[in-house]
Amino acid sequence: MTSTTKTVTLDTPIQRGEQTITAIELRKPHAGELRGVSLLELMQMDVIALRKVLPRLTTPALTDHEIGFLDPADLFQLGSEVTGFLLPKSAKAEASLAM
Repeated sequence: MTSTTKTVTLDTPIQRGEQTITAIELRKPHAGELRGVSLLELMQMDVIALRKVLPRLTTPALTDHEIGFLDPADLFQLGSEVTGFLLPKSAKAEASLAM
């Protein structure tokens, strides 16, 4: 069974006023939250596509500005989790068998 949320611990925390954000929770998107974005671009972890979708899926909700200043390693981690949500169960099963 696949989780509908994932938590990513940031390598470089985000400073938001007096709040320091050290982890981001991602929620599996519904189809409507993917509007205006190519699924192929999301699967390729296109930065522009991620900047459109991540504010819709993150807790605390990241702003476009914050996403633009993320450590590339953190953006990669978040993008990897988003693409994982898009894979069908059969592909996830095959990937886990290959490991």
